[in-house]
Amino acid sequence: MNFDYSPEDQAFRAEVRAWMQANAPRDASGKATGMRIGKETQFAWEKKLASKGWLAWSWPKEFGGTGWSATQREIFDTERALAGAPSIMPFGVMMLGPVLMQFGTKEQQQRYLPKIAQAEQVWCQGYSEPGSGSDLASLKTQALRQGDKYVVNGQKIWTTQGHWAEWIFCLVRTSTDGAKQQGISFLLIDMKTPGIEVRPILTIDGHHHLNEVFFTDVEVPVENLVGAEGQGWTIAKYLLGHERTGIAAVGDSKRQLSWLKESVARDVALKDDPHARRRITELEVDLMALEYTNLRTLDSMSRGHAPGPESSGLKIKGTELQQAITEVQLELGGHDAMPWQSEIDGDPVYRAANTRYNFLRACTIYGGSNEIQKNVLAKVLIGL
Repeated sequence: MNFDYSPEDQAFRAEVRAWMQANAPRDASGKATGMRIGKETQFAWEKKLASKGWLAWSWPKEFGGTGWSATQREIFDTERALAGAPSIMPFGVMMLGPVLMQFGTKEQQQRYLPKIAQAEQVWCQGYSEPGSGSDLASLKTQALRQGDKYVVNGQKIWTTQGHWAEWIFCLVRTSTDGAKQQGISFLLIDMKTPGIEVRPILTIDGHHHLNEVFFTDVEVPVENLVGAEGQGWTIAKYLLGHERTGIAAVGDSKRQLSWLKESVARDVALKDDPHARRRITELEVDLMALEYTNLRTLDSMSRGHAPGPESSGLKIKGTELQQAITEVQLELGGHDAMPWQSEIDGDPVYRAANTRYNFLRACTIYGGSNEIQKNVLAKVLIGL
């Protein structure tokens, strides 16, 4: 693909930048500190994007999306990040949407996709279980068919924004015959269904992102099955390819690195320090390589190809880079970077750097641990 930006791309960038500067939520000015924004701010932001027609920014037009090219999508996400605007909750737009386009029935597409694109339905993901994280195929949550419904019993864990969600897409076990991957199915479950309990998990950054979700005799209509029974593992791998591409977070890394460079440039002691310049240059080189790989992946996806093993590579390098940037922020920020979610005056890049550093220890684990991703690359690319 051509990495040069055309005049049309430059005009598109100018349009997106102007809109973001005018519309990014001002109460998300924790942008430079990495502070988490609240439910009301997040929902209002996504409604604003939906009214502009930009919430389903990665979807083709036929399903209510923007139909943007890979380059336009990269420009949009970069300008969104540089404006300090929140990222979009990924579960509906980035994960379930592509799954329904590929595996859903016409009825399911017509029922769910418009609501996702218009920010009228909030989703979460029910994959991991106690003892079934990296070894996801060992999951035990059971869905037994009884006539025109499934009865679901089990537990999910690390359910991001499960306390906000109205619906959850779940991997469930519908059979114990054969290989463990063959008995998994993909169900859509209304979170208001009797028998569902959500319990909070507080993370090291002091926020409530995660939850445990318990299912006790939860009745789910059979028409909420996506694909065929036993096809859940295939669907799960397809979805995870899209998730891992997003976890690379190229736009957000560009934002953090840009603000770090600006902070160093303002610091008399650091701006000419060769160690600081070397550390930032190393991050810039790694980020440029990641960005080009991401663009190639987006271009392939825009031509109808599902994310391949490159999504595992993006996940590995993207999360390692996120961690590396926070390490340099702590290293160069010194005492200014030590407070925990500090609201005191000082360089905004370094405020709460400690919080970001600790929370992002998890990014190499969620979405499939980086060790598992290396095994995927070894198997698919090398044949080991």
